Amino acid sequence: MDALHPRLLVTRFAEMFGFYEAVLPEMLGAKLMKGSAGGPYANWDVEDQAVLILFDRAAMAALAGTRDLPASAAPAQDHTMFVCRVEDVDAGAELCVRHGATLVVGPTDRPEWGPTMRTAHVRDPEGNLIELQSY
Repeated sequence: MDALHPRLLVTRFAEMFGFYEAVLPEMLGAKLMKGSAGGPYANWDVEDQAVLILFDRAAMAALAGTRDLPASAAPAQDHTMFVCRVEDVDAGAELCVRHGATLVVGPTDRPEWGPTMRTAHVRDPEGNLIELQSY
């Protein structure tokens, strides 16, 4: 049983599926358990635990009865962040950028967060913030 189900509600499902299918297996050893680029749902697991689930935003809006609300708002500070513990932050950031992510903050040592902490921050193709970390 999964304790957590991290889920991104996305509008460009096929593009987002392609990005995460390209980076999650190599970066985290995640396996696609269900879904395809056709959507509306896909999930990746590591050792039988959900790592990330994608769900089509329009499908969720129809289910939740929010289809008539705006799909986006003015730019704002982030509300969520997908955090991935990786072996090599530099390689993980490069992998993400190679597959369409935008580099926000390059690989940086963060001793103020922990004696051996290293992070990088990227945005996936739809703008979701991702933190890559090692410690």
